[in-house]
Amino acid sequence: MEHNLNQESAPKFWGSKYSIGYVVLGAIAAYFLFTEHYAHTIAALPFLLLLACPLMHMFMHHGHHGHGDSGGKDTNADTKEIQ
Repeated sequence: MEHNLNQESAPKFWGSKYSIGYVVLGAIAAYFLFTEHYAHTIAALPFLLLLACPLMHMFMHHGHHGHGDSGGKDTNADTKEIQ
């Protein structure tokens, strides 16, 4: 199977002319949803703040693999006991 490197690929969605229209429609929908449901949005803010804590932990630490744990193996030579 031969690949032609000179052939251009199809444009991505964010590079197309439709992306601006979808962004504008999304902004208009978000504006009307926010203004019509302002009281519900304000009432939910404390719960959203509490929900942000575990979500930040999961996404910023990538589960529990981002704490810098080396799996119990000591790789630092300075911390090893002298025998």
